[in-house]
Amino acid sequence: MKRKLRMGMFGGGNGAFIGAIHRCAALMDNSIELVCGCFSSKPEVSKQSGLEYFLPENRIYTSYQEMIDAEKALPEGERMDFLSIVTPNHLHFAPAKMALENGFDVVLDKPMTFSLQEAKQLKDIVEQTGQTLALTHTYSGYPAVKEAKMRLERGDFGKIRKIYTEYPQGWLSTRAELDPKSNAGWRTDPQRSGKAGCMGDIGTHALHLAEYASGLKCTSMCADLKTFVEGRLLDDDGAALLRFNNGATGVLIASQVAAGEENSLKLRIYGEKGGIEWNQMEPNTLYIKWSDKPMEIVRTGNGYMGNIAKANTRTPGGHPEGYIEAFANIYRNFARTVMAKKEGIQPEEAWLDFPSIDDGVRGMQFIETITTSGYNNETKWFEL
Repeated sequence: MKRKLRMGMFGGGNGAFIGAIHRCAALMDNSIELVCGCFSSKPEVSKQSGLEYFLPENRIYTSYQEMIDAEKALPEGERMDFLSIVTPNHLHFAPAKMALENGFDVVLDKPMTFSLQEAKQLKDIVEQTGQTLALTHTYSGYPAVKEAKMRLERGDFGKIRKIYTEYPQGWLSTRAELDPKSNAGWRTDPQRSGKAGCMGDIGTHALHLAEYASGLKCTSMCADLKTFVEGRLLDDDGAALLRFNNGATGVLIASQVAAGEENSLKLRIYGEKGGIEWNQMEPNTLYIKWSDKPMEIVRTGNGYMGNIAKANTRTPGGHPEGYIEAFANIYRNFARTVMAKKEGIQPEEAWLDFPSIDDGVRGMQFIETITTSGYNNETKWFEL
């Protein structure tokens, strides 16, 4: 294609944290441009936001329905190519469904839908329409994570035996949801978030990271969920024992009441010969541990990195790349895939390296299973 992909956005207006992240990430590689949007359920906020993003007034909409209908009516050379949905969970399914059924590709925040039933229905729609859907499981976009995945797939450490994935935060140690300026409100509301709080918000990231890097699938779990903050309606802490499809076992921990923690997502995977360790708060470093020789410290941006990690690195070694760049890797790979499909060619394998509809269904299966297990009074294993 000899033009940029044209992006529409649903949500992400003034004051919305994640919308700004999406825009920065999407525009980083100069292959996407924002052409339209409905940025808020409040028409005046949507209009003001769109004007601040330098959009023409006739491309600023008051609902996703209006936007999709109006964009579809435009000539092919003007209408949006895909819709980025950056709203609370309960507003994911309907606009994604309508966009896909009207010929638009979709980028969607996680968890993918409000319920597992919606996720399965959305997968059917993607398969029927042939459209592309990307899910922003951001942490799989880091170069060091991709390097870990490559080394594990190559068999450097032998058969994988143990996986630890943990995601402690402290920002919900008090009832932050009572502050109208906080985005904790919808995350702790079962009518907008779904049946999981902490586990839906960050537990899904922890499991996706473990499965992505290891190449394995969790087959069953035994969980315990807890709500520590009085008056809160959803879980704010929990843990699960995991079993994987190659016989490996693991532990998943997620908490939003780990007071003093920021965003300390960590992954450790061990095989017969050694293992890897990665910490999101020091994202450019991957620790390689061996049973018979000293630990290695691998740093992104250097020539010894694998091809996939290199392809997702923008700066030389020692220049930090972080959260927004990882987000941008998802958008870039999604954009390259969509462009290739529009040209009628097969996307390269490296371009297909972004979370997809299957990852979205997987995340909703995780939420369904961990809430069933976590609130069960018996110590039982539940299949995922």
